[in-house]
Amino acid sequence: MCRMAKVDLARRAQIGQEKRARTRAALVAAAKSLFASRSIESVTIDEIVAQAGLAKGTFYTHFDDLDALTAAVADELVAAFDDLMQPDRLAIADPLDRIAFGCNAFIENALADPAWAQVVARMARFNPTIGEATRRRLIEDLRRALKDAAEPAPSLELALEIVIGLVLQALLAFAEKRVSRDDREPVLAAILRALGVDGRRIRSTLARLPKPALLLEAAEPTPRRRSALGTGGGRTGGGRTGGGRTGGGRSAA
Repeated sequence: MCRMAKVDLARRAQIGQEKRARTRAALVAAAKSLFASRSIESVTIDEIVAQAGLAKGTFYTHFDDLDALTAAVADELVAAFDDLMQPDRLAIADPLDRIAFGCNAFIENALADPAWAQVVARMARFNPTIGEATRRRLIEDLRRALKDAAEPAPSLELALEIVIGLVLQALLAFAEKRVSRDDREPVLAAILRALGVDGRRIRSTLARLPKPALLLEAAEPTPRRRSALGTGGGRTGGGRTGGGRTGGGRSAA
């Protein structure tokens, strides 16, 4: 009898964990959907819980504030994109070429999906826990690349700050259309130059950049590309949409 009670308690705890995970995922998905068609600043907690079909108090069980939820969204976006890049990245042997490839891929995605870039850039600048796996891979490549630098190179710690800082600033600039696609290679050259890479090597590295397979769609002149934040299509350009809600009871999970 005692053993059955322990099993029941363990199962109930597991069910509770699964329910909390589903609720958290629903909040993240709702935020992604709203961020896809609206600016981050215009989205409210009330709208997010309404989109998720949850009670407002549920939000604070999982997140301290809207910034914490936005950071969770950004972390998922970076992780998903980084995972997609890995087959192409791992096919490149040279660490400097890997760094350039990764930076270029993030910039290309910013050009193709500005909403994605704005969420990632704004949150990652102030939250170093976003994209931890991406940072670890970058550190590994930087450690190897700095050993072969032809000119005086920065420390590993400074090199990491340089690459992440310049890439995030570039993502935001491209997303906000303050710079154009023509500035992509100059940004990559500036990053490599800051790492102590000489001009000849910079030119050869940029010339060898492959076109990431996952970004081929972005390179095609298609009239519309689906954002990683939402389901694509039907965007209102900033207007608020209320379609698709059933008006059913809200969960307080």
